[in-house]
Amino acid sequence: MRAADVPAVMRLADIVHPSFFEGASVFHDRLALFPEGQWVLPGGPGLDLAGYAVSYPARLGAPPPLDTVLGALPRDADSLYIHDVALAPAFRGRRLAEPVIRRLLALAGPRPAMLVSVYGTAPFWERFGFGERQDPSLRAKIASYGADAVFMTRGSGQEKMARD
Repeated sequence: MRAADVPAVMRLADIVHPSFFEGASVFHDRLALFPEGQWVLPGGPGLDLAGYAVSYPARLGAPPPLDTVLGALPRDADSLYIHDVALAPAFRGRRLAEPVIRRLLALAGPRPAMLVSVYGTAPFWERFGFGERQDPSLRAKIASYGADAVFMTRGSGQEKMARD
């Protein structure tokens, strides 16, 4: 992803996430802080992008509320937060997200990865080794993601979260 892609990312986000608005400043922030975790998938005729991905280092169990500019990555980041992997409806069902997700997981390396699943996508994420983490203290942290939001982790994070 490049800064010039942000308007197209926002147009696709409006289609894919009509009830979860995030301003351009959020995408520019993530791109400036962790460019290697931001990806775009070119579209076809009439569609700038087929998809995009946003990820960055974060503290396990501390996903930021939607539409939040970070300004800096936490010094004690111990996981990779997969903030969004989105595909335009016309491009779904073709396994186009899989290579990007594998790249993101490779970025995580030995660290755990975490995400907030929305729209009932938890079974999709389970295919990549993510599991739901039931923690009442997370409910408030993920409230901006909607009532059906599910916090999920992959990797050694399950044990670490149990200790925290």
